[in-house]
This record gives sequence, C-alpha cells and structure tokens, in this order.
Amino acid sequence: MAKLKLGPLADDKPVKVTLELPAGLHRDLAAYADILAREAGQPAADPVRLIVPMLERFMASDRGFAKARNAQQQQ
Repeated sequence: MAKLKLGPLADDKPVKVTLELPAGLHRDLAAYADILAREAGQPAADPVRLIVPMLERFMASDRGFAKARNAQQQQ
C-alpha cells in the first residue's frame, strides 16, 4: 500500500476554502511570488494565487500518490 501523508477523504462537491496561513508561510509565498514575477518580467501576483498550482505540482510529483491512483484506476 502507498504511504501517503493524507488519510481517506469524503467525496463531495467542490467547495470554496478559506484558511489561515502562518505568517511565515505567507511571507514565503509573497517572496516566491516576487521572485517568480521578476524572472517572468511581470508584476508580482497575489501570493494566494500560488497555492493551487503548488498543490497541483506537489500531487503530481508524489510518487506514492501516482502509484496508488494508477492501481485504483486499474480496478
């Protein structure tokens, strides 16, 4: 069985999520947004807009998740 950091979640319709970030994490997101904007030659985006792509990237790179998902889809 795959070693994921999350347990089972209920399948439900999409919802809007409101969350509180630790100040340090928000500062890191803001710094990341600034660096990303500088490299792209664009104005800095709202750091909150980075959360979804970061989660998507994290899940895409999680080998345990990919393995378990492939096994589940083959059933």
